[in-house]
Amino acid sequence: MRTIPASELVIHSDGSVFHLHLKPEQLADRVVLVGDPARVTTVASYFDSQECEVSSREFHTITGQYKGKRITVVSHGIGTDNIDIVLNELDALANIDFSTRTIKPEFKQLSLVRIGTSGGLQPFVPIGTYVAAEKSIGFDGVIYFYANSNTVRDADLESELIKQLDWRLSGIWPYVVSADPSLIEQITRNDIIRGTTIAANGFYGPQGRELRLPLTDPELNRKIEAFDYNGRKITNFEMESSSLAGLAALMGHRAMTVCCIIAGRVDNHMNTDYKGSLEKLIETVLDRI
Repeated sequence: MRTIPASELVIHSDGSVFHLHLKPEQLADRVVLVGDPARVTTVASYFDSQECEVSSREFHTITGQYKGKRITVVSHGIGTDNIDIVLNELDALANIDFSTRTIKPEFKQLSLVRIGTSGGLQPFVPIGTYVAAEKSIGFDGVIYFYANSNTVRDADLESELIKQLDWRLSGIWPYVVSADPSLIEQITRNDIIRGTTIAANGFYGPQGRELRLPLTDPELNRKIEAFDYNGRKITNFEMESSSLAGLAALMGHRAMTVCCIIAGRVDNHMNTDYKGSLEKLIETVLDRI
């Protein structure tokens, strides 16, 4: 049995994992993920009781009870690189024995729902819409560092992307992964759109925003908006869904992302006053997770 070295799984002297500063007993099996550390407080305000609160860097965690369910809410900051940190440490908390540094014989599956904000790319996802990332397109490359990524990727959709987008960004190869189907059913029901989401590896150039630097492919967003594969359109941009869905699938966890659309990228509109819409989405996820 492999013993995981201290340099690969860093554990503090108090028994907590390196970045999140959480101990195994502080993690629930149901996990809500949010980007903003302050949003953790918003989500936890719906809890009936709270048992612990931990903050470290951009990672803020509260575990508590909501209508008889034990739930952990964690902030992950911005970007797929942060998801790599958070998901690996959550999995370690659930499935590695910290005292022996060995993998536990019985696997514990986590259900993870990320609640985010997003920019809509189609007329049928206007500002205020909720969109679940049934499929995630990763521009980030995180999943390629892990073995057997081909087992969770949609090769046909990847090939069609390269073809229809006339892909011109050398050194970057987009990948496609699916959210957990049972979790999608559980959370979306019949009132949340099931979409195809791009997880960009940046907010400006990677999402087609041009400030002072010119873009490699100024037409990329137009091609993204026009993409159609067997009736599947690309619905929205965000920055985390691909690594969450892909890594969770490789690990055996259930995971998905659902976003509130706060920007219309086609019509160049932006809603900075989205608090009410997001709070309704938080309540929906807490009720259904």
